[in-house]
Parts: sequence; structure tokens; C-alpha cells
Amino acid sequence: MRLFAFTCGWLTGPTGLFLDGEHGTIRMPVPAFLIEHPQGVVLFDTGMHPDVRHDPHGRLGFIADVFGTEMPDGEDVAARLAAHDVAPDRLRHVVLSHLHFDHAGGLASLPNARVVVQRRDWEAGHDAERASALSFDRKDFDHGHDVALVDGEHDLFGDGRVVCLPTHGHTPGHQSLRVRLDSGDVVLTADACYLRRTLETDHLPPSPHDRDAMLASLRRLRALRDAGARMVFGHDAAEWESVPAEMR
Repeated sequence: MRLFAFTCGWLTGPTGLFLDGEHGTIRMPVPAFLIEHPQGVVLFDTGMHPDVRHDPHGRLGFIADVFGTEMPDGEDVAARLAAHDVAPDRLRHVVLSHLHFDHAGGLASLPNARVVVQRRDWEAGHDAERASALSFDRKDFDHGHDVALVDGEHDLFGDGRVVCLPTHGHTPGHQSLRVRLDSGDVVLTADACYLRRTLETDHLPPSPHDRDAMLASLRRLRALRDAGARMVFGHDAAEWESVPAEMR
């Protein structure tokens, strides 16, 4: 088992969208993760669509007025996979934490993958009114992939090594991922916990989809941390500096 961490772009936006009441701006990594499992490789999240490199407004619409986007050469998900000797069109397993543009946007580059997503998010993404309220855009995730809709915890290979953890709140069906390496558990929180500070102080964004559910998810993540799991937060630039490119 090996876990590789890399960025698929960067975002800069108002700090107050992530920590209620804060001012200023924050520059954040857009992470994705490749897991080598004996039964196949798995990608957790896909970063942004490469079109943000040249035409962010055309790709993101009003979101490009809120967030500055960076997509350096070689950081789109296809290039990242190729650098790990994984052909994007041969990747078979993609787990999406949720359907926002910076997590699902690269899915278009992975045409033959089976997408594992929580049913709650998928159904919300296909309801026009709910999708609009959640800032879901079907062009990020609706490409005719084989989709596995899961409800709650899901063990991808049945051996406890790659497990989807329901961490609802940021969106109706947000999920994190627990990866059991030989060295111990690593929990990829995605947007259930943007920053270490979020976990340590329950400092939430101003308007999560479900505040109570997000707090419950943070309690679950803290329990995993306290049991010895290494936490990799969703968009924490300071923490990202200490995340190894490869973990075993």
C-alpha cells in the first residue's frame, strides 16, 4: 500500500468563506490523492478542470469572481497521473469526496473510471434547485461514467484498507477517506475539515449546508485523530508543506 499526495491547482479567496468572521484572503492547495492497493489504484478527488488555466470564467462562471485559480503546467489530474505511470484512460477507481468544482472538475479527464460517491450528493447534483443552492455544476461530474452510489461507510475492496467515511455537513453527502497503510491510518478529510484550526476549534464557515452535521463530522474526525490517525486537511496550505509526497 502506498499513498501519493499532490496538488491539482490552487485557489485564493476570502478567508471568511472558510472561517466565519475572519478577514483577508487565503491561498489554498487543491489536493488529490493516489492510492496503490493490491487490487488496483484509486484516486481520491480530481482537482479542477484544466480549462481554469486559460478560461476560468468560461469554466466556473461567477465562482471565478470569488476565487482566483491557478493551474500550473503539469498539475492537472491527467498530468499528475501520468507522472505516476498511470494512464488516465485506464484508471478504474475514483472516489469523490463531493461534487464541487475543485474536487470533481478533473473527472472529465478520466473517461473509464468507476466513480464512487455518496448517494445524497449525487441525487442533489441532479436536482436543479438543490444543485444551484449547493453550487454543483453537472458539467463537473456528469459525463456518463459508471457510478457506484453508496450510503454511509463503504469499504472499497472489502479489506479495511480504503474506506469511505460519511462526513456530511459541507454538502448533503460529503465523504472523507480512511487509508490504512502499513505505518498506520491516514484520514483524508477533504472539505469536512478545511484547516487544522477547523478541527481544533470547531471554527466553521459562515453557512455550511448542515451546521449540526458538520460539527458531528468534526467530532468523528477528532476521534480518529485521537486514536492515532494522521489527518490530511482539505485546504490547509501550512499543513500541506508537511504532507509527504509518498506515504507507506
